[in-house]
Amino acid sequence: MIIQFDKAKWNQDSEGFWLSLRVKAPALAKEFVSGIQDRIYDAELKQHREKRSLDANSYCWVLCQKIAEAVRNITKEEVYQDAIKHSGQFESLVLKNDAVETFIHRWSGHGLGWFAEKIEGNMPGYTQVIAYYGSSVYDTKEMSVLLDYVVNLAKGLGIETATPEQLASMKEEYEIAQTNKSL
Repeated sequence: MIIQFDKAKWNQDSEGFWLSLRVKAPALAKEFVSGIQDRIYDAELKQHREKRSLDANSYCWVLCQKIAEAVRNITKEEVYQDAIKHSGQFESLVLKNDAVETFIHRWSGHGLGWFAEKIEGNMPGYTQVIAYYGSSVYDTKEMSVLLDYVVNLAKGLGIETATPEQLASMKEEYEIAQTNKSL
């Protein structure tokens, strides 16, 4: 269960230390507390980020197709992977040489945007690998960066793109949908 909050405080009494949260969805909090049993629970606290808009993702693919058609010797999938490589999220890893091929194969099994490449290094017995994440796990900010990159590629090829206002609307759509869900 994920419960959003915007303020927090703590206090101490004879039972221990307490963390109090001002929640955005009181009904969810009440449901959780009413179902609590005498067990240990885990809570992960992190800054909230909206997931990316499906419309922004769809538009990204439309532009990848238009770019591929304009260039003619590249597929929309290759355009997408190029965009991920140049503007997307990644991890830099150091792996034992005998684990590299298995890691790359398994990493790429997550989806089209999930790929990895070897980087030459100088550590005997080890290889540096850059592992790129597909946009399916991007939040709104990360998807915005990717979409801006693809839009700039399209503009550079003379492809008509959505207006800045339309792009902003696509990027904000998910946030609005989430807000409406919690009402």
